[in-house]
Amino acid sequence: MARLPLRPDTHFFSSPIHAQKQPFLSVYTITTRFFPQHHYHNPLKSRVKCSASGTERARESKKKLPKNSIEKLPPQVPNPDSDSEVLSAETGSEQNWPPWKNIPERYKLIGATSLAFVICNMDKVNLSIAIIPMSHQFGWSSSVAGLVQSSFFWGYALSQLPGGWLSKIFGGRKVLEIGVFTWSFATALVPLLAGFMPGLIFSRILVGIGEGVSPSAATDLIARHDDTCWGTLKGSGLCFWRIEFGKCFGVWLLLAPPIIQSYNWESVFYLFGLLGVGWFVGFQFLNDEEVSYRGDGTTTSHNKPEKATREELGNSLKEIPWKSFFQSSAVWAMIYTHFCGSWGHYTCLSWLPTYFSEALNLNLRDAAWVSILPPLASIFVTSLASQFADYLISNGVETTTVRKICQTIAFIAPAICMTLSSVDIGLPPWEIAGILTAGLALSSFALSGLYCTHQDISPEYASILLGITNTVGAVPGIIGVALTGFLLDSTHSWTMSLFAPSIFFYLTGTVVWLAFASSKPQKFIKNDDDS
Repeated sequence: MARLPLRPDTHFFSSPIHAQKQPFLSVYTITTRFFPQHHYHNPLKSRVKCSASGTERARESKKKLPKNSIEKLPPQVPNPDSDSEVLSAETGSEQNWPPWKNIPERYKLIGATSLAFVICNMDKVNLSIAIIPMSHQFGWSSSVAGLVQSSFFWGYALSQLPGGWLSKIFGGRKVLEIGVFTWSFATALVPLLAGFMPGLIFSRILVGIGEGVSPSAATDLIARHDDTCWGTLKGSGLCFWRIEFGKCFGVWLLLAPPIIQSYNWESVFYLFGLLGVGWFVGFQFLNDEEVSYRGDGTTTSHNKPEKATREELGNSLKEIPWKSFFQSSAVWAMIYTHFCGSWGHYTCLSWLPTYFSEALNLNLRDAAWVSILPPLASIFVTSLASQFADYLISNGVETTTVRKICQTIAFIAPAICMTLSSVDIGLPPWEIAGILTAGLALSSFALSGLYCTHQDISPEYASILLGITNTVGAVPGIIGVALTGFLLDSTHSWTMSLFAPSIFFYLTGTVVWLAFASSKPQKFIKNDDDS
């Protein structure tokens, strides 16, 4: 049997390597170094199989060596970019389970967060499809159906700002976990509580609360891993990360009718409730610590949220110039414009499938097909709008002018298309659907209009300004969706209940935006009398 000589000058200790002849095997991870440290920084990792007898001889040989002949290696800081892994002691072949074990942590985090929002968007809109068979089964009027659909936005509107505060105190990871579990569990409860109206409304409020805290939680989670994740999500990557949610929303509208027709409407709630709970369980296995190794050998860990006492949180809120915000005409323009845009968006999101089914006499499958056209077309329009805005700004057009142009397109286009759809000029159903699709898709120009203005006027307080306008923008989900059902019962007219209010807000929002909107940077200063 061949042997490897043990020489202190190599610092290499081994034993017979003909393991196949030995009945008992043990595995050692041995670090070798053939060059001085200043010439060779990454020690060679050798994995040597040794028999039981060979292991004893290696240990005895090591004991006989002078102590000073074995130089202790200084602790090395792991290199995150290295593909090599330090192999721990194990018996048998190396384990690679689960399959995602070796995927970089940042991709696991981004993938898990993205999947959470895919489920979020699906749970948000599943009722807009299921409400049709549910109304038939329980004999709901349009007013009752509108009340059920609007209850989601009660929790959604009330939980957005608290979601940011909770993420600051407890960390985005914990808030996101609880948010996903809350809305998933509440989604699964819908079929059980459908016959009991207070319970059904309460379950939808819980879905809204869970989804309302999640955007702030996800933002905080990514921010705490900024050195590894934020670079992956920068620029266009972050934009398409959000657009993918729209794609998945469209796919879900396609999947819902076959599931309902093959099984029943209850199955869609059980399916996605179970999917969310499964996400919650799987997320527990995601590493809670993301360590960044810096060039100086120090490490930073982002797994522990910043601890903030109630007093510190209260002081931080007091430092925000709330009064100065509401003294700005540009801020009020953003608030009202956000309200107007949300009215058209949320009412159409909730009622278009029913409109296509009842007013245009499309079956459930065709109504779902038509309903996915606006979000899918918005993907193309969003890319076009961003390039259009960048082109104007790069050619010297003032930013305020660009924002006004884009937001005007976002409001005037759907107003015109809704007007054409509501007038009885003998258009076939598919042409009406095409006109509405074009108008709602062009409303995506708001992403280069209103939604850029928060950052334009105050990068420091952009997130707070967005929280203010977004909270007000959730109110139409509460009022508008329910009011549409009430007007539909009262007037029996889709024009008066769905289109006329949206057209009104689109036009008045355009006037206010053109008159008062501004993208010029503003300094919001806290006054002594601010509270």
